[in-house]
Amino acid sequence: MDTLLIVKAVIMGVVEGLTEFLPVSSTGHLILAGALLNFNDARGKLFEIVIQSGAILAVVWEFRVKIASVLTGAMRESRARHLLVNIAIAFVPLAVLGLLFGRALKAHLFNAPTVAATFIAGGLVILWAERRKHVIRIESVDEMSAVDALKVGLAQCLALVPGTSRSGATIIGGMLFGLSRRVATEFTFYLAIPTLGIASLYSLYKERALLTSDDVGMWASGMVAAFVSAFLCVRWLLRYVSTHTFIPFAWYRIAFGLLVLATAWTGAVNWAE
Repeated sequence: MDTLLIVKAVIMGVVEGLTEFLPVSSTGHLILAGALLNFNDARGKLFEIVIQSGAILAVVWEFRVKIASVLTGAMRESRARHLLVNIAIAFVPLAVLGLLFGRALKAHLFNAPTVAATFIAGGLVILWAERRKHVIRIESVDEMSAVDALKVGLAQCLALVPGTSRSGATIIGGMLFGLSRRVATEFTFYLAIPTLGIASLYSLYKERALLTSDDVGMWASGMVAAFVSAFLCVRWLLRYVSTHTFIPFAWYRIAFGLLVLATAWTGAVNWAE
């Protein structure tokens, strides 16, 4: 087994796990990490899809009690059905737009300059959102209406542009729509399960010709790294949002975006598309 390939897989897995649920864009970081590691060919793109499963499993494990309660109670408890319906409503906009425009967006926007620009733009949006007065209407995911779920789902569509951050769009969007910081974060985690899960299965089906048993070791290494890092990140983020804002992430996005643009402009780093 290629040791260097396993090391790259672990690095990419850690990047996926640490960035999937923070408002910093996992896709953007994976594009840049793949460019630096020379791991952005078709095989590398398939790998990025596979390791998302590790991050999804981390959320499922962290919320296993709540998820089991909702699934087992869906037939007899209106509250459980209400949450499932809201998740489905929030999922639909991204699914539809992804099917319609996903291929075109990947062909034209999945590159370092676009990622850097959206890093900066997203950071500025977070700064603006955090400086606004928050009017909180919803203190629990059970209080969310179908309209609230649809608004969060529409915000999630911004994540089709690499570098935007799916979790950042839904969390900040949810806060702007009246959700408390914790509710917006928790609903984002629930929404990630069908969004990432179905997207990964669909992408794997489309790229099934690239699947080979020779890559099992690489996939396993990346998935384990993604699971562990995502699990730690989810637990930390749930504690963090109870007493902190997302302003540090905004400044990180802006600084990192400027660094990518500067290194690309000077030629210090060859950010291969």
